[in-house]
Amino acid sequence: MLRAALETLTGLGVTPWAERARRELAATGETVRAGEDRTGQLTAQELQIAQLAAAGLSNQEIARQLYISPRTVTTHLYRIYPKIGVRSRSALADALRDA
Repeated sequence: MLRAALETLTGLGVTPWAERARRELAATGETVRAGEDRTGQLTAQELQIAQLAAAGLSNQEIARQLYISPRTVTTHLYRIYPKIGVRSRSALADALRDA
């Protein structure tokens, strides 16, 4: 039940409750990775930008596609990387593929 709750809460993006479920599951002796799926922490626009960046699009191409400025894309990526726990676009692609 706790594992199902963890997956559901993580998928819904309700991080505080997902963390509580993760702690409760760990207390039962189950092995739980803290960073299993951090994409639930992203806003809808951040997730869209992350997916486009992971697909290999440049900041300029992402900006054109989403009708925002390249500077806005850069700002979003700056905030996305620590949320997912990565430091580069290639690591971003790996993290999204694993999620």
